[in-house]
This record gives sequence, C-alpha cells and structure tokens, in this order.
Amino acid sequence: MGECRLNHSTEDVQSKLVEQTPYLPPALAQQLSGLLDKTLTQETLNELFHLLKKYDLASPEERLVREEKMYKLFA
Repeated sequence: MGECRLNHSTEDVQSKLVEQTPYLPPALAQQLSGLLDKTLTQETLNELFHLLKKYDLASPEERLVREEKMYKLFA
C-alpha cells in the first residue's frame, strides 16, 4: 500500500468500514466498529482506512495480511 498524505477522519474510516463489512470476517468487522467508538490517533485512523481500502479486491493472502494488521490495532 502506498503512502498517503491525506488524514482520514473517523467518519471516513466508518464509511469505509461499512463499505467493506460484507467482505470482512464478521467478528473482525464488529471489533473494528467498536474500536471506532474510541478516540483514535490520526496515525491509527489513517492505517485502518488504508487496510480497509479495496479490501474486497485483495487476494485471499493479502486479506490475511491486512486482517493481522487490523487485529494488531486492538493491542
């Protein structure tokens, strides 16, 4: 994933999550939704946005890599 200089708002990330929820494992989608109820750093918002971006078009292998990175956001 390329570097993006845009800062994404919580609303941007929530919108992207809604768009990609049908493709995500249900438990992960639910956890991400709960995560977005918290105050997150700009860095975390940007990272999550880019992990979700075009998730539906990613290969199964790429999806697993992205999911691992998403789970690390909960730590």
